[in-house]
Amino acid sequence: MEWGMKNRLARLIQKDGKALFLPVDHGYFQGPTHKLEKPGETIEPLLPYADAIMLTRGVLRNCVDPKNTKPVILRVSGGASVVGENLANEGLITSITEILRVNASAVSMSVFIGSKYEHQSLLNLTKLVDSCEDYGIPVMAVTAVGRELEKRKARYLALCCRIAAELGARVVKTYYCEQEFHKVVEGCPVPVVIAGGPKVDSEKEVFEFVYDGLQQGAIGVNLGRNIWQTEYPVGMIRAIRAIIHENYTPKEAQNLFEQIRAEKA
Repeated sequence: MEWGMKNRLARLIQKDGKALFLPVDHGYFQGPTHKLEKPGETIEPLLPYADAIMLTRGVLRNCVDPKNTKPVILRVSGGASVVGENLANEGLITSITEILRVNASAVSMSVFIGSKYEHQSLLNLTKLVDSCEDYGIPVMAVTAVGRELEKRKARYLALCCRIAAELGARVVKTYYCEQEFHKVVEGCPVPVVIAGGPKVDSEKEVFEFVYDGLQQGAIGVNLGRNIWQTEYPVGMIRAIRAIIHENYTPKEAQNLFEQIRAEKA
């Protein structure tokens, strides 16, 4: 692995081998998502606690201070929306020139394995990898399921992650599953980070699945809505960061969250 690739991965994955990525790219297919109507206001208080931020070029240019030194994971796939025929009908929407122009540390794109557009999304991934490898830019593949949430089973997720790694992704983002998640990680030869998906009912649920995913081999998380759609997003990201980088248990993370909430009250 050449110096540039190693350097960019080192910005994303910290010295302890762990990572906390903050995605705020939801508007590219959902529009003004709840609590993300004004992305700049959502991002600003959370940035100090994230290891990297994942977003589109439009939000990066218009809502993030260029003096920001946090690594950027640039979302480069899109072309479908929640009101369209099929969320899986995506294409590459950003050129390698633009990726370099905004100084991205990595790029991300979705792959929809098992969908009508499986072939298209996998070829998109290989084209992106080809372009980015020339410039030492890591690609993070996102194992997306669209509206088919029932696909979040270990066998399916392991298939998706392995295929993405085989095609050249340097990191894979996938969903956590309660049963046999370790098989998903063990079958993927590149680092795995956990996606959050729709907001869950309690902070405790988030702390537990993050902790359990780490115990089963994930290097960290890529959580958005379960952080910035909560009532106390700074408390959430700080508690999750403590699980990832300070080995907090879910109970310890809950105590930290409640302490921060009490200070804000």
